[in-house]
Amino acid sequence: MIWLTWRQHRRQALFTLGALAVLAAIMVPTGLAMHTKYDSLGLAACRAALGTAPMITQTEAVARCESLGHQFQDQFSGLLFVAVLFVVLPVLVGVFFGAPLVAREVEQGTHRLVWTQGVSRRQWALAKFGLVGAITAVLAVGYALGVSWWFQPLAGATTGRLTYLTFDVQGIVPVAYTLFALGLGIFAGTYWRKVLPAMAVSLAGFAAVRVAVEVLARPRYLPAQTLSFSPSGTQTPNPASGDWVMQQGVRNAAGQLVLPDAQIGPCPPTGCGAGPGAGDAGPGAYNWLQYQPGDRFWLFQGIEAGIFVLLTAALVFFALRRLRTIA
Repeated sequence: MIWLTWRQHRRQALFTLGALAVLAAIMVPTGLAMHTKYDSLGLAACRAALGTAPMITQTEAVARCESLGHQFQDQFSGLLFVAVLFVVLPVLVGVFFGAPLVAREVEQGTHRLVWTQGVSRRQWALAKFGLVGAITAVLAVGYALGVSWWFQPLAGATTGRLTYLTFDVQGIVPVAYTLFALGLGIFAGTYWRKVLPAMAVSLAGFAAVRVAVEVLARPRYLPAQTLSFSPSGTQTPNPASGDWVMQQGVRNAAGQLVLPDAQIGPCPPTGCGAGPGAGDAGPGAYNWLQYQPGDRFWLFQGIEAGIFVLLTAALVFFALRRLRTIA
């Protein structure tokens, strides 16, 4: 059964290996260029010297580190569009591997031949799901390691690893996303027993769940923290902390948010209300931000990966149950 499954899907596996080879041909030279530039600018040492505290005293070292980060971004910011491709790749596994796994067999009627030759539905499913799942997991791990290495300088020179897009292509969550896409495709194929509808459902379902978890769940994995600091002080948010700033603005003396998505300072001696751009802040205004600390990266990775692994297990379980009803 395993040999038959391999023969059925070896073309897809070889095509995937070829696609990964092409991807590696793009990632390796660009990744080496980014790592070399990152090191030659001294960004690693610069950011290490700033530490990970959420607030830091504004000094020439902070300004220099931010300037080096802007230099790096000016040269390589265009590669962020490539990172969008990395976000999309896991869903292709569900569309082209998961959805046809059952749907094609049922659509073509070949499942009846197998199930009448001494192979039970469970044996058939475990062999197909197990082999394809194992190959997918191995390829996903290699893919995740490569993308994490490639994206590391971009994450270090920008806003850290917890922000949208950066979080999605680093660590262990790309593996969980890929397995979820495969499980969703298999499940869709047991309900929509034609390949094209199953592929469409896999694509739409993956996008819906990913957006829901990213927008609604991820910011709430742990309670966010807040910071308040005076515009006339010397303290400023640490650009090397890797904190995920979820909301920021200027609050007046009564605590009301009067300038969303803005910061003011330093204020002139006459007060913030007289400073350029201070607007309606008024005397006693202060900067405020809400954030998730950067040191929660791996905890958030574990939580989100766990969510998608559990969803994958549930989808495979219901797919196995659904196979009992297929005639």
